[in-house]
Amino acid sequence: MARFTLGSLAGKAALIGALLLGGCGLLPEQIDETAGWNAQKLYSEAKTSMIEGAYDRAIQMFEKLEARYPYGRFAQQAQIEVAYAYYKQGEQALALAAADRFIKLHPNHPNVDYVYYLKGLVNFNEDLGLLAGLSRQDLSERDPKGAREAFDSFRELVTRFPESRYADDSRARMQYLVNSLASHEVHVARYYYNRGAYVATINRAQAAMTNFPQAPANEEALFLLVKSYDALGMTQLRDDADRVMRTNFPNSVYFSGGPKSDKPWWQLW
Repeated sequence: MARFTLGSLAGKAALIGALLLGGCGLLPEQIDETAGWNAQKLYSEAKTSMIEGAYDRAIQMFEKLEARYPYGRFAQQAQIEVAYAYYKQGEQALALAAADRFIKLHPNHPNVDYVYYLKGLVNFNEDLGLLAGLSRQDLSERDPKGAREAFDSFRELVTRFPESRYADDSRARMQYLVNSLASHEVHVARYYYNRGAYVATINRAQAAMTNFPQAPANEEALFLLVKSYDALGMTQLRDDADRVMRTNFPNSVYFSGGPKSDKPWWQLW
């Protein structure tokens, strides 16, 4: 019968440990294919990955480029490319963080106007999700936080760089966002009106007209004002709102919304 002593057991444990450590040295080491690449090579390979849609690999390449060559022109461009790659991946928060970082580090960079434009696009094209896509949900029915942030980015661009190649498109998107933000206020006002919350309706309709005075949605905002004042028995304010609506929207569809009657037009709806 074999007998084991503490000394023999300790010796065996040491031998097993040595074998395990030695075995680790036999495993192949992970090879970094970019070792020895210069900044131009890294940038070129990253751009190729971007074109192929391999955004994860592109981001890794751009980050390696910045880490190894932090002070060159390729590193600055890599920071912009990383923001764009995150945007293409649908990583909104990471794209915005990368864009903000670039603006903070390089506020006077020749391409900083594009970064403001990219920030606007990230918020402007925020994914609605599956349900919104199926229901064709309008921007006015969503939380307006993203729309406001997109508007701020586009406004910063056209204010600071009015001659930028991205300025005209930014102005067009700003106009769309103004209309959408006004429509959002009216959408909420309509929601309150349908539930009999007339004071809340008045507040939201007035907010739409005050903040977005040229928006097409103000036609319905005025209509809701007239209806709400009428429901509350506030005849003077109702008649004032009616005169404003007739002056600004003389051909409004709301004036012909029901059968001929001796009743005022707003009572036909």
